[in-house]
Amino acid sequence: MTKQAPSARRDAARGTAIQALAYLAENMERLEPFMAITGLEPRGLRAAAADPGFLAGVLEYLTSNEKLLVDFAGSAGINPAEIVHAREALSGPPPDWGP
Repeated sequence: MTKQAPSARRDAARGTAIQALAYLAENMERLEPFMAITGLEPRGLRAAAADPGFLAGVLEYLTSNEKLLVDFAGSAGINPAEIVHAREALSGPPPDWGP
């Protein structure tokens, strides 16, 4: 992974999140569980996608489901670790729950 300026990393991460949202939206079996968690309806997706917090949530959703993460990464031709990095660029690293 090459070093990028923080703003460039966030822009790239937003692009990844939008691509992930499109991936979810192209199949109702993938979209319905996501909609159930977010409480959104399909017509509200476009407006929600303008919110960086929502986009971070899309990536959080993907990274919380290994099969979905791997499937999306394969379809997008990217390494799953890049999706984790994109999530971190939008929302920061996960909390350290250790002792």
